[in-house]
Amino acid sequence: MCFLCDLKSPPLSDPVRPEHVWSARRAFLLAGTAAAAGAALPVAAQVDVGAGSSLRKLVPAEELEGAANQQYSQMMAEASAKKRLMSDSHPQVQRLRGIARRIVPHTPQWNSRAPQWKWEVNLIQSDQINAFCMPGGKIAFYTGILEKLSLTDDETAMIMGHEMAHALREHARSRVAKSGATSAVLSIGAQLLGLGQLGDVAANLGTQLLTLKFSREDETEADLVGLELAARSAYQPRASVSLWQKMSANGGGAGAGFLSTHPSGPDRIRQLEANLPKVQGLYEQARKG
Repeated sequence: MCFLCDLKSPPLSDPVRPEHVWSARRAFLLAGTAAAAGAALPVAAQVDVGAGSSLRKLVPAEELEGAANQQYSQMMAEASAKKRLMSDSHPQVQRLRGIARRIVPHTPQWNSRAPQWKWEVNLIQSDQINAFCMPGGKIAFYTGILEKLSLTDDETAMIMGHEMAHALREHARSRVAKSGATSAVLSIGAQLLGLGQLGDVAANLGTQLLTLKFSREDETEADLVGLELAARSAYQPRASVSLWQKMSANGGGAGAGFLSTHPSGPDRIRQLEANLPKVQGLYEQARKG
């Protein structure tokens, strides 16, 4: 999976529980960028990831995105209440949002719903090596991943692209559909069939999102789609390799939640290296403006 699984059980020193209403002042909505994205005419995809799982259609995208938005707002509210949600003016927040503004216009090629998403980026103060993007474009980074790995902008863009790719390829939607025996999915089915009042559907789905684990195939797709997204945004493709080299060097450390779900072995690095030539032209074209 991406970081959602780790978030279900944060360290005792970093509890993030939904108890407060999130201040709208903290919100960062990339609506203008998303609207502009709809007019983009991108070159055909250069990486080959095939078609997405048809099973995802069993779960309504609107239901999943709504549940994710609710869960994200609750998490940010708790972080804000504990004074761990970094302010809009914080340099690292500005840095992350600047990277997102460059990547978001290239997302519609991978998901036709992306222009409708209210993209949002926030930074949480925590030692965890962690970040995530929920369905619907809700992104969060933890200060630990930026500081402990001393990430460059190019490397940060690779992480952000990877996380966005999970949302764009609807990996969570597919995983929820595949776990059709869960109460959340059954509740959705019952609601759609008019089988009763189910006001807790969104809450159940939000909880479900925090327990999903992405497959090896999902991770490979996210690596490659994220690589292309970053390259199209004028971020150096080779940073994907240096990123995972840093991940490998920091494996097993305290708070390395990312590393527990994103193995950084040589196979992953070799695969990225094999795809660098495919996106190098996109990077060079993007640099020329």
